[in-house]
Amino acid sequence: MAAFRRRFGDPKSLAAVAILVTPALVLFVIFVLWPLFNAFLFSFYKWNGYGPLEQLVGVDNYADVVDHRAFPLALRNTVIIAIASLLIQLPLALWVALALYQKAWFVSIFRTIFFLPYMLGEVAAGLIWKFVYDGNYGLLPVVGDALHTDMPFLLADRFWVIPAIILVIVWKYFGFHMMIYIAGLQSIPNEVIEAARLDGVSKWKIMWFVKIPMLRSSIVISVFFAIVGSLQLFDIILPLTGGGPGNASHTLVSFLYYFGILRMKIGFGGAMSVILFVLCVGVTIIYRRLLFARADA
Repeated sequence: MAAFRRRFGDPKSLAAVAILVTPALVLFVIFVLWPLFNAFLFSFYKWNGYGPLEQLVGVDNYADVVDHRAFPLALRNTVIIAIASLLIQLPLALWVALALYQKAWFVSIFRTIFFLPYMLGEVAAGLIWKFVYDGNYGLLPVVGDALHTDMPFLLADRFWVIPAIILVIVWKYFGFHMMIYIAGLQSIPNEVIEAARLDGVSKWKIMWFVKIPMLRSSIVISVFFAIVGSLQLFDIILPLTGGGPGNASHTLVSFLYYFGILRMKIGFGGAMSVILFVLCVGVTIIYRRLLFARADA
């Protein structure tokens, strides 16, 4: 018994841990592992969701996904959105956070205003911006009339549809990243800032060489959320463009939904979901390795 205690701890503590962990473990198995296993299983069959699994096709579904005419567009759009999130959304969020991290009542008002879009549902945000971009009855033609110019139908243009979606994404999510950076900035000890000021360091250098380096953990979290969120983007695409025009605005998840689920091609959708899962896990592993490699250096 003494050896058991030394190795595993107090049995009462283990019982408490088991009681607390079991519900979460059951939910994880039911809602994560089991659907993932089913998606992997379905990906090897040609199946419409009804009846038994009978027609085994091997890796043909994976080949169909890669060879599909819309898959390169969906992959390209996902990469573009991820890059735009890193180069536009996060710097904007950091700049606003640096301006609004001080504790004051009027600052709280601006924080709330910038954070409100994130609290709005993705489908609602998509519907709102679909009205804004509407070339006939939306706000965009109103602006065009005020400027005495014809505004383009952004959501019907294969070139402009992705920049229009990126604007919505930046508007919707930059407040979330702003709050991450504000929390990081408020955790920086005031003594560090005051010491730099007493040494005659300018505000610009304090920002670049004190504040931003001390935000490393916040930036790491923010970058991870931005990349994974780009890989999983769907709820905004569905009401805003539906993947159009001509499949020009599909992301990987909307591609899975429209060409797999809606068309009752469950094996095709399962193959795409497995590919998406592998991409997300791969990005996570590479990101962690890069972070640890930099920390070791």
